[in-house]
Amino acid sequence: MRYRPAPFAEPRWRRRKDARPCELLDAALKTFSDKGYAAARMEDIARQAGVTKGTVYLYFPSKQAILEALVETRLVPNLDRVEAMLDGHHGPVAPLLKQILETVAVRVAESDIIAIPKLVIAEAGNFPEIAAFYRRQVIDRGTGLLARLYRAGVASGEFPDIDPDQVAKLIIAPVLIAGIWRVTFARFDAEAFDAAGLIRHHAEILTRGLRALAADAAEARS
Repeated sequence: MRYRPAPFAEPRWRRRKDARPCELLDAALKTFSDKGYAAARMEDIARQAGVTKGTVYLYFPSKQAILEALVETRLVPNLDRVEAMLDGHHGPVAPLLKQILETVAVRVAESDIIAIPKLVIAEAGNFPEIAAFYRRQVIDRGTGLLARLYRAGVASGEFPDIDPDQVAKLIIAPVLIAGIWRVTFARFDAEAFDAAGLIRHHAEILTRGLRALAADAAEARS
Protein backbone atom coordinates (compact mmCIF):
# COMPACT_ATOMS: atom_id res chain seq x y z
CA MET A 1 0.00 0.00 0.00
CA ARG A 2 1.32 3.39 -0.93
CA TYR A 3 2.21 5.57 2.06
CA ARG A 4 0.15 8.71 2.47
CA PRO A 5 1.25 11.36 4.94
CA ALA A 6 -1.17 12.26 7.69
CA PRO A 7 -3.00 15.57 7.29
CA PHE A 8 -1.15 18.50 8.75
CA ALA A 9 -2.02 19.02 12.39
CA GLU A 10 -1.26 22.26 14.16
CA PRO A 11 1.37 21.68 16.87
CA ARG A 12 -0.05 21.31 20.36
CA TRP A 13 2.10 24.16 21.67
CA ARG A 14 0.59 26.52 19.10
CA ARG A 15 -2.98 25.50 19.93
CA ARG A 16 -2.17 25.96 23.61
CA LYS A 17 -0.71 29.41 22.96
CA ASP A 18 -3.82 30.47 21.05
CA ALA A 19 -6.05 29.27 23.89
CA ARG A 20 -3.97 30.91 26.63
CA PRO A 21 -5.70 34.35 26.72
CA CYS A 22 -9.09 32.70 27.29
CA GLU A 23 -7.64 30.52 30.04
CA LEU A 24 -6.09 33.56 31.71
CA LEU A 25 -9.40 35.43 31.55
CA ASP A 26 -11.19 32.45 33.14
CA ALA A 27 -8.61 32.49 35.92
CA ALA A 28 -8.91 36.25 36.33
CA LEU A 29 -12.69 36.14 36.62
CA LYS A 30 -12.41 33.45 39.32
CA THR A 31 -9.73 35.42 41.14
CA PHE A 32 -11.65 38.72 40.95
CA SER A 33 -14.81 36.98 42.17
CA ASP A 34 -13.01 35.39 45.12
CA LYS A 35 -10.77 38.28 46.19
CA GLY A 36 -12.27 41.41 44.67
CA TYR A 37 -10.52 43.56 42.12
CA ALA A 38 -8.48 45.66 44.56
CA ALA A 39 -7.07 42.69 46.49
CA ALA A 40 -6.38 40.48 43.47
CA ARG A 41 -2.78 40.44 42.24
CA MET A 42 -1.32 39.34 38.95
CA GLU A 43 0.43 36.58 40.92
CA ASP A 44 -2.96 35.30 42.09
CA ILE A 45 -4.27 35.18 38.53
CA ALA A 46 -1.13 33.36 37.40
CA ARG A 47 -1.47 30.84 40.22
CA GLN A 48 -5.13 30.23 39.38
CA ALA A 49 -4.22 29.69 35.72
CA GLY A 50 -1.23 27.47 36.55
CA VAL A 51 1.29 29.72 34.80
CA THR A 52 4.01 32.17 35.77
CA LYS A 53 3.33 35.84 36.40
CA GLY A 54 5.45 36.63 33.36
CA THR A 55 3.04 34.67 31.18
CA VAL A 56 0.13 36.81 32.36
CA TYR A 57 2.08 39.98 31.58
CA LEU A 58 2.88 38.59 28.15
CA TYR A 59 -0.80 38.89 27.24
CA PHE A 60 -2.11 41.61 29.57
CA PRO A 61 -0.07 44.58 30.83
CA SER A 62 -2.26 45.26 33.88
CA LYS A 63 -5.26 44.19 35.94
CA GLN A 64 -7.31 46.89 34.26
CA ALA A 65 -6.44 45.47 30.85
CA ILE A 66 -7.61 42.06 32.05
CA LEU A 67 -10.91 43.42 33.33
CA GLU A 68 -11.45 45.36 30.11
CA ALA A 69 -10.75 42.18 28.13
CA LEU A 70 -13.30 40.33 30.25
CA VAL A 71 -15.90 42.96 29.43
CA GLU A 72 -15.06 42.91 25.72
CA THR A 73 -15.05 39.11 25.39
CA ARG A 74 -17.77 38.03 27.84
CA LEU A 75 -20.33 40.87 27.77
CA VAL A 76 -19.97 42.81 24.52
CA PRO A 77 -20.75 39.76 22.31
CA ASN A 78 -24.15 39.54 24.02
CA LEU A 79 -24.84 43.11 22.97
CA ASP A 80 -23.76 42.20 19.44
CA ARG A 81 -26.39 39.44 19.45
CA VAL A 82 -29.11 41.80 20.67
CA GLU A 83 -28.19 44.31 17.98
CA ALA A 84 -28.38 41.58 15.33
CA MET A 85 -31.81 40.58 16.63
CA LEU A 86 -32.97 44.19 16.30
CA ASP A 87 -31.49 44.61 12.84
CA GLY A 88 -33.15 41.46 11.54
CA HIS A 89 -36.56 41.90 13.16
CA HIS A 90 -39.77 42.72 11.33
CA GLY A 91 -43.19 42.78 12.93
CA PRO A 92 -44.53 43.42 16.46
CA VAL A 93 -41.98 44.73 18.93
CA ALA A 94 -43.34 43.40 22.24
CA PRO A 95 -42.55 39.74 21.40
CA LEU A 96 -39.00 40.74 20.50
CA LEU A 97 -38.56 42.52 23.82
CA LYS A 98 -39.71 39.37 25.63
CA GLN A 99 -37.38 37.23 23.51
CA ILE A 100 -34.40 39.45 24.32
CA LEU A 101 -35.13 39.41 28.05
CA GLU A 102 -35.65 35.66 28.07
CA THR A 103 -32.36 35.17 26.21
CA VAL A 104 -30.62 37.35 28.78
CA ALA A 105 -32.35 35.36 31.54
CA VAL A 106 -30.52 32.19 30.53
CA ARG A 107 -27.16 33.96 30.69
CA VAL A 108 -27.93 35.48 34.08
CA ALA A 109 -29.11 32.16 35.50
CA GLU A 110 -26.36 29.91 34.16
CA SER A 111 -23.26 31.98 33.42
CA ASP A 112 -20.57 33.44 35.66
CA ILE A 113 -20.50 36.70 33.67
CA ILE A 114 -22.82 38.38 36.18
CA ALA A 115 -19.77 38.59 38.44
CA ILE A 116 -18.41 41.31 36.13
CA PRO A 117 -21.09 44.00 36.71
CA LYS A 118 -21.14 43.10 40.40
CA LEU A 119 -17.38 43.65 40.51
CA VAL A 120 -17.62 46.97 38.68
CA ILE A 121 -20.32 48.23 41.05
CA ALA A 122 -18.32 47.17 44.10
CA GLU A 123 -15.09 48.80 42.90
CA ALA A 124 -16.48 51.91 41.16
CA GLY A 125 -15.67 54.25 44.05
CA ASN A 126 -12.00 53.31 44.19
CA PHE A 127 -11.51 52.71 40.48
CA PRO A 128 -13.67 55.22 38.57
CA GLU A 129 -11.80 54.50 35.35
CA ILE A 130 -13.21 50.97 35.41
CA ALA A 131 -16.73 52.26 35.94
CA ALA A 132 -16.28 54.75 33.10
CA PHE A 133 -15.08 52.01 30.74
CA TYR A 134 -17.99 49.75 31.69
CA ARG A 135 -20.41 52.64 31.25
CA ARG A 136 -19.17 53.28 27.71
CA GLN A 137 -18.86 49.69 26.54
CA VAL A 138 -21.86 48.05 28.18
CA ILE A 139 -24.34 50.37 29.85
CA ASP A 140 -24.55 53.08 27.22
CA ARG A 141 -24.69 50.60 24.38
CA GLY A 142 -27.15 48.27 26.12
CA THR A 143 -29.57 51.00 27.16
CA GLY A 144 -29.19 52.54 23.70
CA LEU A 145 -30.33 49.30 22.08
CA LEU A 146 -33.28 49.01 24.45
CA ALA A 147 -34.24 52.65 23.82
CA ARG A 148 -34.09 51.97 20.09
CA LEU A 149 -36.35 48.96 20.55
CA TYR A 150 -38.77 50.97 22.65
CA ARG A 151 -38.97 53.76 20.06
CA ALA A 152 -39.95 51.15 17.49
CA GLY A 153 -42.70 49.97 19.84
CA VAL A 154 -43.96 53.54 20.26
CA ALA A 155 -43.95 54.01 16.49
CA SER A 156 -45.97 50.81 16.01
CA GLY A 157 -48.50 51.85 18.64
CA GLU A 158 -47.65 48.96 20.95
CA PHE A 159 -46.03 51.08 23.68
CA PRO A 160 -46.98 54.43 25.23
CA ASP A 161 -44.99 57.54 24.38
CA ILE A 162 -42.69 57.62 27.42
CA ASP A 163 -39.04 58.74 27.49
CA PRO A 164 -37.23 55.76 25.88
CA ASP A 165 -34.03 56.35 27.86
CA GLN A 166 -35.91 56.14 31.14
CA VAL A 167 -37.79 53.03 30.01
CA ALA A 168 -34.52 51.37 28.98
CA LYS A 169 -33.24 51.70 32.55
CA LEU A 170 -36.51 50.33 33.91
CA ILE A 171 -36.23 47.34 31.58
CA ILE A 172 -32.71 46.41 32.62
CA ALA A 173 -32.90 47.15 36.37
CA PRO A 174 -34.68 43.89 37.41
CA VAL A 175 -32.27 41.90 35.24
CA LEU A 176 -29.31 43.38 37.09
CA ILE A 177 -30.98 42.79 40.45
CA ALA A 178 -31.66 39.15 39.52
CA GLY A 179 -28.02 38.60 38.63
CA ILE A 180 -26.63 40.29 41.72
CA TRP A 181 -29.10 38.44 43.94
CA ARG A 182 -28.01 35.14 42.41
CA VAL A 183 -24.31 35.64 43.17
CA THR A 184 -24.70 37.52 46.47
CA PHE A 185 -27.82 36.57 48.43
CA ALA A 186 -29.23 33.39 46.85
CA ARG A 187 -27.18 31.11 49.08
CA PHE A 188 -29.14 32.43 52.06
CA ASP A 189 -32.57 31.84 50.49
CA ALA A 190 -34.79 29.17 52.03
CA GLU A 191 -35.72 27.99 48.53
CA ALA A 192 -33.60 27.84 45.38
CA PHE A 193 -33.50 31.22 43.66
CA ASP A 194 -34.85 31.17 40.09
CA ALA A 195 -33.13 34.07 38.33
CA ALA A 196 -34.39 33.05 34.90
CA GLY A 197 -37.94 32.74 36.19
CA LEU A 198 -37.81 36.18 37.76
CA ILE A 199 -36.68 37.75 34.47
CA ARG A 200 -39.37 35.87 32.52
CA HIS A 201 -42.04 37.20 34.89
CA HIS A 202 -40.55 40.66 34.53
CA ALA A 203 -40.77 40.40 30.74
CA GLU A 204 -44.41 39.30 30.87
CA ILE A 205 -45.50 41.97 33.34
CA LEU A 206 -43.55 44.67 31.52
CA THR A 207 -44.89 43.97 28.04
CA ARG A 208 -48.47 43.51 29.25
CA GLY A 209 -48.30 46.74 31.22
CA LEU A 210 -46.82 48.75 28.36
CA ARG A 211 -49.41 47.51 25.90
CA ALA A 212 -52.20 48.29 28.34
CA LEU A 213 -50.89 51.83 28.80
CA ALA A 214 -50.69 52.27 25.05
CA ALA A 215 -54.28 51.06 24.64
CA ASP A 216 -55.48 53.46 27.35
CA ALA A 217 -53.67 56.37 25.68
CA ALA A 218 -55.19 55.48 22.30
CA GLU A 219 -58.67 55.28 23.81
CA ALA A 220 -58.21 58.66 25.51
CA ARG A 221 -57.28 60.24 22.18
CA SER A 222 -60.29 58.80 20.36
